[in-house]
Amino acid sequence: MRLELQQITKRFGSLTANDAIDLVVEPGDIHALLGENGAGKSTLMNVLYGMYQPDGGQILLDGVPQRFTGPGDALAAGIGMVHQHFMLVPVFTVAENVMLGHEWTSGPFGRLDRRTARTRVRELSEQYGLDVDPDALVADLPVGVQQRVEILKALLGEAKVLILDEPTAVLTPQEIDDLIRVMNELRSGGTSIVFITHKLREVRAIADRITVIRRGKVVGSAEPTASEAELAAMMVGRNVSLVVDKPPAAPGAVALEVRELTVADDRGQVTVDGVSFSVAGGEIVALAGVQGNGQEELVEALLGLRIPRAGAIVIEGADIAGSSISEILGRGVGFVPEDRQHDGIVGGFTVAENLVLDLYDRPDFARGLSLRLDRIADNARARVAEFDIRTPSVELPAATLSGGNQQKVVIAREMSRPLRVFIASQPTRGVDVGAQEFIHKRIVAERDNGTAVVLVSTELDEVLALADRILVMYRGRIIGELPAGASRDEVGLMMAGVPAEQAVAEAAERHSLLAEQDLLLATEGGTEGGTEGGSERASQEAQRAGSRAEGTEGDSERASQEAQGREGTEQADGSSTGDATTAPPTELDDRGGTLR
Repeated sequence: MRLELQQITKRFGSLTANDAIDLVVEPGDIHALLGENGAGKSTLMNVLYGMYQPDGGQILLDGVPQRFTGPGDALAAGIGMVHQHFMLVPVFTVAENVMLGHEWTSGPFGRLDRRTARTRVRELSEQYGLDVDPDALVADLPVGVQQRVEILKALLGEAKVLILDEPTAVLTPQEIDDLIRVMNELRSGGTSIVFITHKLREVRAIADRITVIRRGKVVGSAEPTASEAELAAMMVGRNVSLVVDKPPAAPGAVALEVRELTVADDRGQVTVDGVSFSVAGGEIVALAGVQGNGQEELVEALLGLRIPRAGAIVIEGADIAGSSISEILGRGVGFVPEDRQHDGIVGGFTVAENLVLDLYDRPDFARGLSLRLDRIADNARARVAEFDIRTPSVELPAATLSGGNQQKVVIAREMSRPLRVFIASQPTRGVDVGAQEFIHKRIVAERDNGTAVVLVSTELDEVLALADRILVMYRGRIIGELPAGASRDEVGLMMAGVPAEQAVAEAAERHSLLAEQDLLLATEGGTEGGTEGGSERASQEAQRAGSRAEGTEGDSERASQEAQGREGTEQADGSSTGDATTAPPTELDDRGGTLR
């Protein structure tokens, strides 16, 4: 089935989410829709899936105009969608979830025919190599298998075009390999796939064609042989460095120590189970793991937002477990929350006010019961300059800033006072590549100032780029530690619950597709990222990977082919690449939360 979108426009009030977008997806193609959070990718696909009505333009299937008043119309026309946040009933079996919306019945009283549902699940699983047990409870399945259930639901509706919205967001590298295999099976069967993502490396590994969207408009297209730097430039409108350049850590005395910490969630279930670790001043320790393995509750306990059931949290000799938030912040703890709009800023307050949210009662900014507004404004102007916060005025509400600039406000506030411990939870979520580059540099600078940094991130690229040590959380426990330079596959296997020694051994035997790209970039010295020599991690990865390459069939051949493809792209006189690198700088506007 050939899908064509012509001049699709969608507005939310004064915000134009999609601006006259044209897109063609050929039969049996994997077409990547690449763009930063807030670019309008998911809005466009929600229009295609009938969840939003377009304000202009039309949808054509095999040349025939379509009008979808809801997802049911899209499904009937052969369009299926797997949402980023799965829409499954945890207490139902796979077969019961799959039959929702098109239930089979039997007998005179219309009883649900679960036997037929189980049979169809088995047939489709075998046909596409999905390997899903129809009788398994969804709540008991790993995230990667739950995603396959969502794909089964779409296939059962005989989808000819399948939309995958950020499908790798919660997957380990090994699960991503499984997803790629399934996507290739679907492509071989004639299914067209629209792959929505903001992750450059995955696009190059998966896509047949790439369309880049920026601020609601199509800004160009590219081939999978395009370099990550070229794609990043198209996404943000200027050249950016994709490599974090940092010297080796020089750890000092232990600044934070966590001892046998046990924390429960709001339902009373233990989500942090006897966790112990320490962080020295002058090092970045990353807590890696698939989201939902206790990281959120652990951070809340460290900040005083949640009282632990047991254990100790020691900062320079003092146990702060159960202390108030203000007391913990007063001990020199800085915090970048996971959700900046909910926990990091007050949208209705000015930029200047947000920059002193936890400092307003200090003598610098207050005299008795009165705020020193001139000092607050002077502080804001200094922070705006230092942290490159792009705003016409410090007196504007923080809600008017783009997501990247809102995050810079949070980081500027937290780093504008002396810190002993800095906790950054998902510090670059929802910000553009350019803002990510700046935030990473500031985190490394804080480490180099002697601060103990705790990085909590589900973005594996971020963990590998920043961490001096990596602790992996799985089901509420830390199951092992890896050094800087650990491979993507080692961390990914541990995120799936494999012990550290076993993960290292298994990673040496077989590379995931994305790890092969890491190896390729490492052997090239990391020059694609735009910094000379790349990084400490590139050389470490090259050394670690060198001993593995012999046992991995096809790795060297694929690396050679990919290198040749990239060389050809760099030498070609491509107009889209030229346009991207000369376009003016831009920030993405994701303040409404509607766009992704």
